[in-house]
Amino acid sequence: MLETDHFLDIDDVTTDELQTILDRAAAIKSGADDARLPERTMGMLFEKPSTRTRISFETGMTQLGGHAVFLGPDDIQLGHGEPLSDTSRVLSRYVDVVMARLFSHDDLVEIADYADVPVVNGLTDDAHPCQTLADLLTIKEQFGGFDGVRAAWVGDGNNVGQSFVVGAAMAGLDLTVATPPDYGMSDECVEQAAELGHEPTIVDAPEEAVSDADVVYTDVWISMGQESERHEKLQAFEGYQVNEDLLSGTDAKVMHCLPAHRGEEISHDVLESDRALVWDQAENRLHAQKGLLVELLE
Repeated sequence: MLETDHFLDIDDVTTDELQTILDRAAAIKSGADDARLPERTMGMLFEKPSTRTRISFETGMTQLGGHAVFLGPDDIQLGHGEPLSDTSRVLSRYVDVVMARLFSHDDLVEIADYADVPVVNGLTDDAHPCQTLADLLTIKEQFGGFDGVRAAWVGDGNNVGQSFVVGAAMAGLDLTVATPPDYGMSDECVEQAAELGHEPTIVDAPEEAVSDADVVYTDVWISMGQESERHEKLQAFEGYQVNEDLLSGTDAKVMHCLPAHRGEEISHDVLESDRALVWDQAENRLHAQKGLLVELLE
């Protein structure tokens, strides 16, 4: 059982609770833990579309003995007509947990403020903590733990990256970040990592970031809603593609939260190579979220 009422970002849990979630997820995945959430209902609010988020949460609730109700943009107009506070209070009377995938993090916080049930962040423009759970579970599986593991983030300092910076610090990973000027991680997440005793090393050159990395992480350069910035970003991120040239001389594994824009932030060859952990990452969204839900609701 977690101390927090909600899971809005990765630091809503303590470092010990993070390890507990990951251990629970691994046990559920292996079949050693037959945790169940019978007759529990999850309400899923989707302002942003997704493949992995919907399927992993819906499947997870079903496998745990509960079920999930999908509410998309055509089913519910968040903040339009009915205040978010009212929507949240009504949902709390029907479901046992709310998962919301939204644009605005402030909207997520408002939903949580008025909810009488746990609220889980399925992604906002600021954070993607469920992805970080899956990322850390994948790294722990691959390397047998976190001690001595060196990670690199190459590309945009986006929502996935910001949650990963803090999550990596909580896990004790040695992290180096390479981003173009003006596209770096937020000062807030870097300061949070520093307070946890694992401030990331910030560099400009991707080659420097990956030179001694055990695992290299990248994500799309143009996130959903940023399509108008495409030309500008493609110019800014030139040289930041994770490809075989960048990784030459290293044995680093590669992570990507998907969907990938092949030929932009990552090459087709790397994504299809033995280096890629991306399919394990995608699967681990299911297991990590099951571990989280059990710890929140059991």
